[in-house]
Amino acid sequence: MAGTKVASKNAITLRGSTDIVAEFFEYGINSILYQRGIYPPETFTREQKYGLTLLVSTDQVLKKYLAEVLGHIKEWLYKMTVKKLVVVIASVDTNEVLERWQFDVECDKTVTENSAPREKSEKDIKKEICDVIRQITATVTFLPLLEEACSFDLLVYTDKDFDTPDSWGESGPQFIANSQEVRLRSFTTTIHKVDAMVAYKKDD
Repeated sequence: MAGTKVASKNAITLRGSTDIVAEFFEYGINSILYQRGIYPPETFTREQKYGLTLLVSTDQVLKKYLAEVLGHIKEWLYKMTVKKLVVVIASVDTNEVLERWQFDVECDKTVTENSAPREKSEKDIKKEICDVIRQITATVTFLPLLEEACSFDLLVYTDKDFDTPDSWGESGPQFIANSQEVRLRSFTTTIHKVDAMVAYKKDD
């Protein structure tokens, strides 16, 4: 029986891969919002995940918003229609975009829910995710200080022929003029691959 237990631990299905990526987005977005001071630090609580201590928002309005967005993203990851998720940070006063965190998603569209599971250990995937989250945390060492009140927005890019919820508006890409870009690490479940980068406004 030991053999079958190990096999299941190293087998990644489409549903399992979807859950892993959606969970990464939840912790990744929370980490960005905490690190960049978009919400007060006292509205975050500590959680152990990926062998790290991560900070997660306790703000009920934010939690509800993220749960709704991530619910849709999970569905689109499963249907392999997500191309990228972008966290845009902008000045509350001027609406100027100051930072743009981009997560590019590559899906292996040959995989279906009936496909044989892929071989990759959960431990290896979590280690790769841990490296990405560590980098998000470390970015505060080089990102310019956000000295004004900022808000954030989430942009989700899907395949064009895909319906988005009525409550979601269309948005431009919200690029930053005269930006500096830093590529972060990536991780892959073998079904979904996520590449991370951050662009920020250069100091004048």
